Amino acid sequence: MSSSKQVTSSIDFSSVLAAAVHDMKNSLFLLIQSIETLSDSLSPQNTEAREQVASVHYEASRLNTNLVQILSLYRAELESLPITVDESFVKDLVEDVVGSNALYVSQKNIEITVDAEEDLSWYLDSELIYLLLNDVIINAMRYGTSKILVSAHTDEDEFMTLRVEDDGSGYPEAMLSKSHDALCDFELSQGRTGLGLFFAKLIANAHSQGDRIGSITLYNGGSLGGSVFEVKIP
Repeated sequence: MSSSKQVTSSIDFSSVLAAAVHDMKNSLFLLIQSIETLSDSLSPQNTEAREQVASVHYEASRLNTNLVQILSLYRAELESLPITVDESFVKDLVEDVVGSNALYVSQKNIEITVDAEEDLSWYLDSELIYLLLNDVIINAMRYGTSKILVSAHTDEDEFMTLRVEDDGSGYPEAMLSKSHDALCDFELSQGRTGLGLFFAKLIANAHSQGDRIGSITLYNGGSLGGSVFEVKIP
């Protein structure tokens, strides 16, 4: 006579998923490095292979950004989103983001202009703002045509504004409308209007000075006639 016993255990699936995402992110980072090494070894005359490698690098970078966003959102749910505010030179930060996408930019003949004062510094979490800018610039590369402008300036209200503009067809109306929603009203299953936008608003809101908090704004037009993304940091 045989008997069976059902084995049960209390597994925190969200923690397991977060650990798996962390491992995937590390593996993907190594893959991106390998892609960059492969690109450097290709002959400039081998344009077809270089374009394919650039496209793979772009998609891997997008996936890496999404994994980082998922991890950050998980930590935010635990009320432990790591916020480390320190003085940062804004132009250096922007140029680091642009440099990380140099392979795709070069292969696709995209012109990225950075407009910021050399000595402009601001107190912010440089890692989170890097992630935010990288996601916005990746989208601008995908949906724009050939030009991207990244600018930074301060205003009389003591906010620093980072702006990313492209020469594409602009944001769809649904995304413009969604950008006005509060964090609690976001539906993260709605693709381009979901995770990235929620993550950007989460990072912006995490930066505060007294009763002033960071914010994001999306609109169409600007100097290049396409999408315009702004994040304001107090």
